[in-house]
Amino acid sequence: MNKTFAPKKSENINKDWYLIDAENKILGKVAVDVAKKLMGKDKSTYTRNMNVGDCVVVVNAEKVAVTGKKLEDKIYYRHTGYPGGLRSATLGEVMAKYPDRAIRQAVKGMLPKNKLQKVRLANLYIYKGIEHPHMGQVK
Repeated sequence: MNKTFAPKKSENINKDWYLIDAENKILGKVAVDVAKKLMGKDKSTYTRNMNVGDCVVVVNAEKVAVTGKKLEDKIYYRHTGYPGGLRSATLGEVMAKYPDRAIRQAVKGMLPKNKLQKVRLANLYIYKGIEHPHMGQVK
């Protein structure tokens, strides 16, 4: 009888590095690909209670595309922590100032809401242009 493989913390889990070029790609589709790589869903060693995912580098974040009128209609909310401190910004404003935040927020929404979410997001590196300091690691 075959047994199901389950990786242990003591075993060495090797992480691969992937480069994703977001130029002229839809924001949601890029986020789906990144979330799958971060969770390790494309690996045969996937376990939902461990971080077996890979590291992902996203370049050209400022050139990501969106469909419809999302640049004007999609609103991101955040709170400063002070009374009356609710701030809002449209996707267009966020993309103009911090293009990496839009991708990071989309990926964060696609990851499971558990203790591994922050750990998995730490393996995500997003850069505005084509230049990045991870040339040695990326396949």
